[in-house]
Amino acid sequence: MARFEKSRPKSAKQHAAVAPARPRGSTAPSIEDTMFFPRLRRHAKWMFVFLALVFGLGFVVFGVGAGGTGVGDIFRDSNSSTAQSVSDARKETEQRPKDAQAWRDYATALETEGQTADAIVALNTAIDLRPKDESAYRELAGLHMSRATERQRDAQILQVRALFRAPSQGIPALTGPAGQSIFPDRISTAVNAQASGEISAALQDAQTEATLAVDAYKRLVALQPNDPNVQLELAQAAQQVGDAATAIAAYERFLTLAPDDPSAAVVRQQLKQLRAAAASTSG
Repeated sequence: MARFEKSRPKSAKQHAAVAPARPRGSTAPSIEDTMFFPRLRRHAKWMFVFLALVFGLGFVVFGVGAGGTGVGDIFRDSNSSTAQSVSDARKETEQRPKDAQAWRDYATALETEGQTADAIVALNTAIDLRPKDESAYRELAGLHMSRATERQRDAQILQVRALFRAPSQGIPALTGPAGQSIFPDRISTAVNAQASGEISAALQDAQTEATLAVDAYKRLVALQPNDPNVQLELAQAAQQVGDAATAIAAYERFLTLAPDDPSAAVVRQQLKQLRAAAASTSG
C-alpha cells in the first residue's frame, strides 16, 4: 500500500524589513508628505518617464540625434538594395543633363535615402525639362507634404528636448506681491528662448512646404481639369494650409465632376464647415 506522508506546515516567510505602522486612527501626514520637493518628485516622476519614452522612441524609430541607425534607416536600406543608388543616378544626370527621366530617377533615389529636400530640387529640374509630365507634379506635391511632415516632427522633438534641458519650467515660480519672479531661472529662460526660435522656424518651414504642395496640385489641375481625384487632393492640401478659398473651389469642382462618388457626402460636410468658417470670419 502506498504510504502518505503528512505535509509539514510551511513556515511563514520572513520579511527583511517591515515598515513601522502608523498609529491606528491617526490621519496626520508624515513629515515627508508635507515637504515640497519630495511631493514634487513623487507626482512628476511619471510625466518624466513618459517624456523619456517618447524621446527614446524618437531615437530608435527615427534615429534622431544618435548618428546611428534607426528603424526608418533599416527600411530605407532594404528598399535601396533594389533601387538605383544615389551616386549612379547622379552620374546619369551628369551624362544626360537634358534627360528628364534621368532626373526623375535621381529624385527617386534621393527620396529612397530620405533626402527629401534634394529630391525636390531634382524633381523640379525634371519638370522644367518636361513641363507636361502630370505624374511628376503629383510626386512633387507628395514630396512637399512629406517635407512638411518632417519639419512638424522636428518641431515636436525640439519641444521634448526643451523640457529635458529646462525641466524647472514645469515647476511653479515663486512670485512677489507685484507678480515679479523672486528667483528667476535665467538658464531655463535662455534655453526656452532658443528652443522657441527653433520651433517657430521648423513650423514655418512646414507651412511653406505645405503651401508649395498646394501650388504643385494647382499646376496638376491645370493639366487635368476634369480629374475629380486631382480636385480632391488639391482641396485637402489647401484645407490643411488654411487656404479656404482654394479648398472650397476644389471641393465644389469635385462634386460637379463626381456627384455620386462615395466621398461626396464627406465632401459636402467639409464644404459646409468651410463656408460657415468663411462667413464667420468675413462677418
